[in-house]
Amino acid sequence: MWIIAGIIVAVLLLTYAGTRIFEGKRKDRASAPDEPATIPDADCCGAHEVCDKETLLSADDEIVYYQDEDLDHYQGRSAQSYSSAEIEDFREILYTMRDDEVAGWLRSLQLRNINPPIVIRDEALMIVSEVRDIIRGGRQTATAV
Repeated sequence: MWIIAGIIVAVLLLTYAGTRIFEGKRKDRASAPDEPATIPDADCCGAHEVCDKETLLSADDEIVYYQDEDLDHYQGRSAQSYSSAEIEDFREILYTMRDDEVAGWLRSLQLRNINPPIVIRDEALMIVSEVRDIIRGGRQTATAV
């Protein structure tokens, strides 16, 4: 049991360290690179952003590309069928986008019928979870003041 727990902790730590190592190489891959972050209206509680990022669902079915058009040839593949080189194609895109874009990227892949490799999906969901926690923490701090 301790071995399994140790492996899980090691994977989480390595993933976290990997995101921080590649953070210096990050560049905006969205269509509007120098667009400032949007601030919700004063009347907006921000809950819609949290729900949107938690569920990875969107009422909008518009496909947004994150300079990842080359992934379209993976349409219909199962998440278990990727080679190491193909997994790296996904990883390169994942770790060169901003953390707050990852949920949108996952939605885009889903709308395009692209199943990311399991390891990439897990890494992306961890990033989405971190962003969600930051949003929740910021909202709690703002209401506490």
